[in-house]
Amino acid sequence: MKCHRLNELISLLQPAWQQEPDLNLVQFLQKMADEAGFKQPIEELTDDVLIYHLKMRGSDKSAEIPGLKKDYEDDFKTALLRARGVIKD
Repeated sequence: MKCHRLNELISLLQPAWQQEPDLNLVQFLQKMADEAGFKQPIEELTDDVLIYHLKMRGSDKSAEIPGLKKDYEDDFKTALLRARGVIKD
């Protein structure tokens, strides 16, 4: 894991975990995995799942996922034409 990802994960994890002081770290990570709908064993939980879940936790279910908003298009036709290179940025 790169250092910036570790720092990002810790900065997101700390305030969320402080709201659940009765849980140890493994219990808290399992809770995050369950909330995110992660069904594999806990040892397969990735930092990406944790980061995106912690970023999106408590937000509207229809809110855009961070990092994907830059690629968002309002309509399918524009998205298709941009993907094929017909429309340039």
